[in-house]
Amino acid sequence: MATPAPESEPIGSPLPESQRRYLEHLRVERRLALRTLCLYEQALRRLCLLADEAGIALERVSVQQVRRWVARLHGQDLSPRSLALMMSAWRSWYRWMGRQGLVDLNPVDGLRAPKSAKPLPKALAVDDAVQLVAYRDESGDPVREASDAALVELLYGCGLRVSELVGLDLLPGAAARGWLDLDAAEAHVLGKGSKQRMVPIGRAALEAVRAWLQWRGDWLAPGSTEAALFIGPRGGRMGATQVRQRLSLRAMAAGSSSHVHPHMLRHSFASHVLQSSGDLRAVQELLGHANISTTQVYTKLDFQHLAKVYDAAHPRARKR
Repeated sequence: MATPAPESEPIGSPLPESQRRYLEHLRVERRLALRTLCLYEQALRRLCLLADEAGIALERVSVQQVRRWVARLHGQDLSPRSLALMMSAWRSWYRWMGRQGLVDLNPVDGLRAPKSAKPLPKALAVDDAVQLVAYRDESGDPVREASDAALVELLYGCGLRVSELVGLDLLPGAAARGWLDLDAAEAHVLGKGSKQRMVPIGRAALEAVRAWLQWRGDWLAPGSTEAALFIGPRGGRMGATQVRQRLSLRAMAAGSSSHVHPHMLRHSFASHVLQSSGDLRAVQELLGHANISTTQVYTKLDFQHLAKVYDAAHPRARKR
């Protein structure tokens, strides 16, 4: 994970001797990268400025004081990631000071930075999703084309996780992780926590799967008993990495401007069903979420969609 850049660089008088020694310890003994050393130095400079403003010696800073400073900096829009890095530098310095016998208390121990807001899941717009699943390559390998079309239709049409997709077998069995009942138009999948659920299969996905089954034998070795619904050119069960690669290539061929991955199609499925139905409980069941709180993130995507419609359509929302 990339180290967050500082949002402002405190500038002050030279660092105290103890902090200069600590940074030298990090450079020589811990061999931290120059970028990390710079970030630590900036965090320590900020600590010095805050202590100076409060008229408190660094060695006498209390837990309550650090908590107030963190709350103040958070209120000044310092990001949670930057606060976490800053507090890590402070905590580490005070820990080093304790080992040197220079402080009795580490005022940062037990304190945590505010939590970062979870990013909303990325979903395709309805038109973009339809364009992707409707795409057909008539000039390529017909076996690969049939396989790709079927897996894309199932990912978007059923909201499957990629692990659930590659776990599908042709028929139920003792070792089956999931299977399709084409006559009943149902996918029986094994989700997280080994929880089974049934998901309806739409007409387009059914047609794509049946078309793939007509070609599937071309990739099987004579006498093969492979049970997997989706197999690779060598006749073995397709893996999640293969699905990601195939989907990414197909999205580019279909003209998608986004990097499309399997979970994005699952997010798109959930968002689009919620937009059309407004039934959060039904979406929860279709996705196999144990808690409704996990599904509620899609209400925010739904609101974003409604807000865009409002901004584009309502005369009082338009910018003048």
